[in-house]
Amino acid sequence: MQIHPSRKKLLILTGISLVLGGCSISDWYNGYYIEKSANISYQRKSDAYYNSESSQMKELRKKNDAYCTDLAHKPENRLQEKGYPNGVFNEPMYELCMIKRGTPTYGAYSSMQAKKRDAERRARGEIVPY
Repeated sequence: MQIHPSRKKLLILTGISLVLGGCSISDWYNGYYIEKSANISYQRKSDAYYNSESSQMKELRKKNDAYCTDLAHKPENRLQEKGYPNGVFNEPMYELCMIKRGTPTYGAYSSMQAKKRDAERRARGEIVPY
């Protein structure tokens, strides 16, 4: 069977594109795809957490969110960071306020669950880093 010149060019072009494109595929998969799937997974779990609350808890969360946001936004409570002369929102204060008022954010809730899970694993004798 005779290979025509156009077929030869197509094979060479395909080979070059696979060699050059092979590097970028791993970068795309390890960077973009993983980050996107992690964000989607976190968003789904977060939505499930907030949607499973009762209506009373949702009302309490709205009140606590308004109070804690105002508290963390006050000028005297802002965090001083380079490049921000007026300071930035105090996220740690907001998280602690929400926890103390009985409506932890999803991030705080998942962190507390991970600490419990690690403590249980340590009690069973498994090696878990602190």
